[in-house]
Amino acid sequence: MHGSLTRRRRAGLALLTSAALAAASALVAATAVTAPASAATSATVTVNTGTSLGTIPAAGHGVNVAVYDGNMNSSPISGLLRDAGFTAVRYPGGSYGDIYHWKTHTTEGGYVAPGTDFDTYVGTVRSAGAQPVVIANYGTGTAQEAADWVRYANVTKGYGVKYWEIGNEVYGNGHYGSGWEQDNHADKSPRAYANNVLQYISAMKAVDSSIKVGVVLTTPGGWPDGVVGSGDSADWNNTVMSIVQDKADFVIVHWYPGATSAADSLTKVSQIAPMVSTIRSLLGKYAGSRASSIGIAVTEANLNYQLNSATTALGAADSYLTWFENGVMNVDWWSLHNGTSSSPKTNDDGTTDYNDFGILSSGSSGEPAVNTPLPPYYGLAMVGRAGSPGDTLVKASSSSSLLAAHAVKTSGGVNVVLVNKDLNNSTTVSLSYSGFSPGGAATVVQWRKGATSISTSTASSATSITLPPYSITVLKASGGGTASPSPSPSASPSRTPSPSPSASPSASPTASPTPGGSGCSATYKVVNSWPGGFQADVTVTNTRTTGISGWTVGWSYRNGQTISSSWNASVSQSGAVVTAKNVSYNGSLAAGASTSFGFTANGAGDVPSPISCTTG
Repeated sequence: MHGSLTRRRRAGLALLTSAALAAASALVAATAVTAPASAATSATVTVNTGTSLGTIPAAGHGVNVAVYDGNMNSSPISGLLRDAGFTAVRYPGGSYGDIYHWKTHTTEGGYVAPGTDFDTYVGTVRSAGAQPVVIANYGTGTAQEAADWVRYANVTKGYGVKYWEIGNEVYGNGHYGSGWEQDNHADKSPRAYANNVLQYISAMKAVDSSIKVGVVLTTPGGWPDGVVGSGDSADWNNTVMSIVQDKADFVIVHWYPGATSAADSLTKVSQIAPMVSTIRSLLGKYAGSRASSIGIAVTEANLNYQLNSATTALGAADSYLTWFENGVMNVDWWSLHNGTSSSPKTNDDGTTDYNDFGILSSGSSGEPAVNTPLPPYYGLAMVGRAGSPGDTLVKASSSSSLLAAHAVKTSGGVNVVLVNKDLNNSTTVSLSYSGFSPGGAATVVQWRKGATSISTSTASSATSITLPPYSITVLKASGGGTASPSPSPSASPSRTPSPSPSASPSASPTASPTPGGSGCSATYKVVNSWPGGFQADVTVTNTRTTGISGWTVGWSYRNGQTISSSWNASVSQSGAVVTAKNVSYNGSLAAGASTSFGFTANGAGDVPSPISCTTG
């Protein structure tokens, strides 16, 4: 990941001297790809509206901007951000966050473009209807400088900036041998970072207690995760969290998986659920009762393979929705503009690659005109078409590995997102719905490889559709109302954390089908266990013929087990007695509908009995 950051910094600087080329539009026309004639394959998709996977987060759909980008606040930008449905914009730009001084609008050793100051940035973000995500300078700044920034933003100007990070990729400060992140602290250890973070949090929240402050972690499975540096007793994540514990409001990772081919790139979404599980286990280990309320933000993300390809567009849409389904609060693509220092080439999927991390062209030599949307822009714009903040993500499954399916329940119906990863073949999809009866006609919103816009059309039915090769489709079904479903009693596995990477978990199929209480039933299942601990899921089902607005599940342990972390429920324990109540987004269940919550605990993974469930 540190290598990709070097590329981003170099590419970002390259755009500074690049002029927008009028002839570049002709290049786009000349290199546009027409989809080949294709055979038709088939697949089935099942949508279970009774299984909630949480909601689309308020500031979930994000993108990065940087102060070296002279086009970041140009006149088309707010409209392009708004049209794509972005709800978060991160500033002042990756590693620049650790060299940027907001008061003077200067950097130590970097370039700052005119018109990229904090106030202008906030104006663009507000105009786009999005929220700022701000990196407080850790590398060359101080806690006081950060607190002054909060005061200026939220007290003096009244901007209401909610999300603040303490530094960028601080673990890249040379402590582990490789250094790309500026850090002027004499002690560059994770211990020093964590102790300084506590000072930042204290100073910043003394100004505005309502802000949310995030702490930098290493990406699970990526360098230097698991590395114990000289003089340390543990790796970065365990050291940082053992000190910060429950004092941070969210934790931060970055995701640049890379790939060996287009097909390989589209499989990287499978990394997401295990990564989130690992982070949740880490939080459960150190943050105590607050673990379940601490957010996870992916403030830089890019597939990091053939950057401007249709493949990346498909992967962007699939990955964002998967992150949301796993409970992540924010994902920010790298980046709005970035620039290129290489000549165009042909991608695996036949599209043109400018080797530009941006979703909009910077107008560098050989690129389209400045602010021309590149394929990843359309992929991310389709995420914006999938639903709005607060809409409920529900379970969708596909019979084909080349067809990703996601679903969002809105006030008007259900939106099904279908990503056809088959490069050469169209796919005819048969859809079935549990807990929802679609009406007649459906709206089809679609982007396909080679397209320079998103199309909207009408389909006669929401139960069958033929998808073009390499396309992203949002099928909007409405008007049918609620049916009487028979939902699966198992929750989506993507939201359930696994134990820490140092453990050796083994799955346990043991389940308790014990119903209890009035109006609902609860099923308790141990899904992982390891020496000294286990992970369990509880599925709650509304057994009434009418909807319910809340539920409470209870049980008692027999062998001294203690809850260590939980998700999708508010879980408390008094002695042996455990009580779990719904959270804001999963208390309302239609007749027959189900939802689930999970937790990790210390002790033996046996199943308590009875399990009670009451409504109200």
